[in-house]
Amino acid sequence: MENNTKTTAIVAKGLLQSKELYRHVLETSVYPREPEPLKELRDVTAGHPMSVMGTAPYAGQLMTMLLKLVDAKKTIEVGVFTGYSLLLTALTIPEDGKKENEGSFDYAFVDADKVNCWNYHERLMKLLKVGGVVVYEIVGTVVMPEEQTPEIFKSIRQATLEFNKLLVGDPRVQLSHVSSGDGVTICRRIY
Repeated sequence: MENNTKTTAIVAKGLLQSKELYRHVLETSVYPREPEPLKELRDVTAGHPMSVMGTAPYAGQLMTMLLKLVDAKKTIEVGVFTGYSLLLTALTIPEDGKKENEGSFDYAFVDADKVNCWNYHERLMKLLKVGGVVVYEIVGTVVMPEEQTPEIFKSIRQATLEFNKLLVGDPRVQLSHVSSGDGVTICRRIY
């Protein structure tokens, strides 16, 4: 199991704060099963000045599981940065997977402009079928105390807090916050 030193030297990303646990998860279950195209893209992304915005590989592993669980064929993504999550989706869905038809999407992934997450959510509730799943990668900034939040992230932090409150009050979805990557919120459309 060969790993690029650039990627294994990265500080534990997101909510898994122990470097040892992070490395253990990556080396025992993520890297051995990560498809080669994803490894290559992860290595290229590691050299990007904004590499912290990339999908964490263990969050990608969770996404793969969700795609398989819902037998996703029709998917949509909002915000793709260098494309790790989009490539992961393309490699996971079956060959007859499609990207069309309102009300029939099985799966959506959102890692985009955090201030507009509620707008994305409203649109996705029209696109997802009942039983469809949407994953929002947005939780991480809320754990910082406001006074310690860098100025550049303050509006994102506030928007995320507001979005989480709106989601909790949305009767159309069942939801779960998961500490994977920067933290993800998984919503299943129930009606």
